[in-house]
Amino acid sequence: MSAGFVITVDGPAASGKGTIAGGLGRRYGLPVLDSGLLYRAVGVLLQRAGGDLDDEAAAARTAAALTAAQLADPEFRTRGAGEAASRVAVHPKVREVLLALQRDFAAQPGGAVLDGRDMGTVICPQAPAKLYVTAKPEVRAERRWRQLTGQGEAVSLDEVLADIRRRDERDAGRSAAPMRPAPDAVLLDTSEMTIDQAADAARRIVEAARAG
Repeated sequence: MSAGFVITVDGPAASGKGTIAGGLGRRYGLPVLDSGLLYRAVGVLLQRAGGDLDDEAAAARTAAALTAAQLADPEFRTRGAGEAASRVAVHPKVREVLLALQRDFAAQPGGAVLDGRDMGTVICPQAPAKLYVTAKPEVRAERRWRQLTGQGEAVSLDEVLADIRRRDERDAGRSAAPMRPAPDAVLLDTSEMTIDQAADAARRIVEAARAG
């Protein structure tokens, strides 16, 4: 992989983008940033401190104090953390605070893989390889439901689908860095794909970008 090669992998919740980003990182020997984890951490930590997710100033202060060492907390992977992330992510000041951290990660000498909602549109618009990974809401809901129940969470598939639809609407409708494909991103719909098929399709997209 050439120096400074950045791959952005954007898309909605449970589209498979995290799995794809991780696979690309391993294949090309690049560090992977799950930017959604940053927002999950901000949401959970703010709630733990008794703060209000709709309080932009408090959320921004929480984001400013965030350290990489805190990101391993398993609570950040829960259903509640995902909802909290979507709520704090609408705040422009939170996104501003986390912007530098994400761009610094992308600027590593060897490059990086960035997984999120606005990696290819805002964080790294000049990235040579951009993917927008998506899938039907019903497919994504089932994937997330299996993940959550596997973690021991008691939740119905209907509840997860409602969560997915609500988060999609909020993420796409926010004024600050709304979720949308970059104009030059390659769309990858994983609705009918196995994990291996999606990984292979992603690899071919990246190889085409490298060749270009």
